[in-house]
Amino acid sequence: MTSGASRPASGGATIGALIPRGDTSMRKPLVRALAVALAGLSPVAFAAPAADTAEQTTTQLPRGVTPTHYDVSIVPHAEKLSFDGKVSIDVTVAQPTTSITLNALGMTFGKVSLAPAKGKATFAAPKVAVDADAQTATFTFDHAIPAGAYRLSLEYTGKIGTQANGLFAIDYDTEHDGKKRALYTQFENSDARRFIPSWDEPAYKATFTLDATVPSGQMAVSNMPAASKKDLGNGLTKVSFAATPKMSTYLVFFGLGDFERATTMSDGVEIGVITQKGKISQAQFTLDSGKAVLQEYNAYFGVPYPLPKLDNIASPGQSQFFSAMENWGAIYTFEYALLLDPSFSTPSDKQEVFNTAAHEMAHQWFGDLVTMRWWDDLWLNEGFASWLASRTTERLHPEWHTELEAVGIREQAMNQDSIATTHPVVQHVATVEQASQAFDSITYSKGESVIRMLEAYVGPDAWRKGVQDYIKAHAYSNTVSDDLWKAIDTAAGKSVSTIAHDFTLQPGIPLVRVESVSCANGSTTLKLSQGEFTRDRPDKTPLRWHVPVTAKVVGGAPASTLLDGQGSLTVAGCGPVLVNAGQTAYYRTAYKPEQFKALQDVFTKLEPIDQLGLVSDTWAQGMAGVQPTSNVLDLIKATPLDASPLLWDEISGNFTSLDAYYDGDAKQQAVLRKYAVSRLSPKLDELGWEPKAGEASPVAILRSDLIASLGRLGDPKVLAEARRRYETDKMPAELRKVILAVVAYNADAATWDKMHAAAKAEKTPLVKDRLYTLLAAPKDNALAKRALELALTDEPGATNSAAMISRVGNGHPELAFEFATAHKEKVDTFVDGTSSSRYYPGLARNSLDLATIPKIEAFAQKYIAATSRREAESAVANIRYRNQVRKERLPAVDAWLKKNG
Repeated sequence: MTSGASRPASGGATIGALIPRGDTSMRKPLVRALAVALAGLSPVAFAAPAADTAEQTTTQLPRGVTPTHYDVSIVPHAEKLSFDGKVSIDVTVAQPTTSITLNALGMTFGKVSLAPAKGKATFAAPKVAVDADAQTATFTFDHAIPAGAYRLSLEYTGKIGTQANGLFAIDYDTEHDGKKRALYTQFENSDARRFIPSWDEPAYKATFTLDATVPSGQMAVSNMPAASKKDLGNGLTKVSFAATPKMSTYLVFFGLGDFERATTMSDGVEIGVITQKGKISQAQFTLDSGKAVLQEYNAYFGVPYPLPKLDNIASPGQSQFFSAMENWGAIYTFEYALLLDPSFSTPSDKQEVFNTAAHEMAHQWFGDLVTMRWWDDLWLNEGFASWLASRTTERLHPEWHTELEAVGIREQAMNQDSIATTHPVVQHVATVEQASQAFDSITYSKGESVIRMLEAYVGPDAWRKGVQDYIKAHAYSNTVSDDLWKAIDTAAGKSVSTIAHDFTLQPGIPLVRVESVSCANGSTTLKLSQGEFTRDRPDKTPLRWHVPVTAKVVGGAPASTLLDGQGSLTVAGCGPVLVNAGQTAYYRTAYKPEQFKALQDVFTKLEPIDQLGLVSDTWAQGMAGVQPTSNVLDLIKATPLDASPLLWDEISGNFTSLDAYYDGDAKQQAVLRKYAVSRLSPKLDELGWEPKAGEASPVAILRSDLIASLGRLGDPKVLAEARRRYETDKMPAELRKVILAVVAYNADAATWDKMHAAAKAEKTPLVKDRLYTLLAAPKDNALAKRALELALTDEPGATNSAAMISRVGNGHPELAFEFATAHKEKVDTFVDGTSSSRYYPGLARNSLDLATIPKIEAFAQKYIAATSRREAESAVANIRYRNQVRKERLPAVDAWLKKNG
């Protein structure tokens, strides 16, 4: 799954840069038989885990009954938002039992029967007990069921929702054919139970066949190709899909609508994209990318993709919590992360479309073919897919220079990992709600960053060999993290497990201190010590890690050591010393003042990746009080106009972050803005407003980012030009989003009304969704209130309302939180139940008002289970931290500006 918090956008500032970053997040934020051999091993070879392994697996269901195959039939009634279902489940009963319990949610059961797999005997109809809180159904029989193989047959009805969980409906406008309704499924982490009564846990892998009775003019899609179609008359067709391989329930997919499909072939697999009718041309880049990425992954894993087809299905709408889902053979992706609309999409969108597809395709191996045993090891899916997508983007599109985004990805993780409410990468998950909360920056971004570090430590060839061995050994099965580490240890011929355990089984960030630097006989010796970087616990007893440290004299050759507590490292040459050269490792570096000054003096000689790393490290440590807060301003001052576009993007983000801390202090905010504009405007003047033919993608992205940041900072020139282009409709496609964002943020009532009329009139869902979200962007408090009221109506669409409220929360956190909690019954309909514990507190996390804290705590006490309050606690911690920055760090910024402004 591609999470909303999984990756810093490449620029993405077209809309997002007007959101103050603070220190909570970075803005940067796709027919062979199923018996095909996998590297010489057939699926049959990978049987269920041994009994002792099963006993160690977390489960919320009674043990002893195991499914092996589901035969599912559904009849959706889209107009009634309901469906009829039948399922026959082949089960193995390990020991005599009088009852069978499985997961079911929102279902009403009709006929239920149990029969031996062989023979004609049947059991009397069982009693059915549904436990809505436990999300289970229990079938109790009048006498014990002997051990053996059986078929459990169930008839039931279920609900079609309007949010992206279970089977859900998306209503959307079309340009020439009125409103349409499409159906899709989204089951991760625990929502297959809304569609199929099932053992809805990742370790209960089984095969699936699915048939659906659907309107004859519509296209039905599932994980496997359609095996047959039968005209039933009365405008209905029964579509039967081929059997899947053995897989987890959360990977099952069904879609239905007025779709069209385009295909290509890649290594004998049919790659497809599916869109609403009329939009297929906008999916061509995703289709072409899918072909190239599949070839790349087949080669990397050494195990060919095992299904006959791989579709990527585009859906209108959006979710607050994910943009795409890796259903095996049928990836689900919201349109904004799959389609490229020539009137609206940007170079940044193109990069994100590629990365999203690459991420979900990586899951076809890491997550689908090999699946974590339980949600504790979710990072095995998400961290690896994030890392491989980044690696693949770098390899197939080197012109984008996305290798530099490694720093932003690391920072996204460290922002969460440096406060008390962080958690280990491998975390214990006990409830469905906790599993939903596990999809965060630690799982995605820290997971990716740790993998990058470990690959650098053992070398890319050894790492790849270990990954290939792991995939081959565990195909069609489930694993824990140590299964991967054992494979890497063996392939590398040295232990990676010790380092991996340090960075995945305990939370936090190592702080490597450079205690001294001495030069003798043409080499430099560094004395190093280790602590822990934290933003909110200066007196915390530090944890300890085995840290792979690489350092070099600027311009010299790097040297490496494994730091355990204290140590030394000798590097060739003499001069300023850079630690974490290449930025491959997950730690912060603290320099003595004279060491930092030496690096500042040669800042322009550093590689772009190290410039970014030094600026990010300096920013974080300055905001935490580890180093002078003004140090980052010294680096910004030393940055030349011809520096990397990604460095300038980072700088613009630092300025908008500082600006947000000054909200409410107009006098000092004006001083900061004057200096920020003086640094950013010359770069925008150099780039100009008009996109240039053939210009590099990072340059095009930077242009949008600078316009967005200067719009946030109130630069009169940018505001005037954005308004002029908006009023005259002279907005190049590449700049349309950012111009609209600047205008929306600075809108008055008349402008807001005009933008509202445009949103109502728009017929393209991808554009319409964005326009409604922009209505929630104004800095004006009265307009923010109007946006909140609009969000409660049916007008924006069921999946846009939560996004609008969240957008208000970016600029008006107290207002959004109090509005949403006051209208909780209505807002609950916009957010799936297991995610509400994240949604509501998240609205307030950027507040600077300490009075908001008891309100969050009271809400959590009343509405959120005690075991699921991490997001609420994180929001409280962030508010306290932001106030600390405002009180203790901004005076140093004021003094620096007075001296240098």
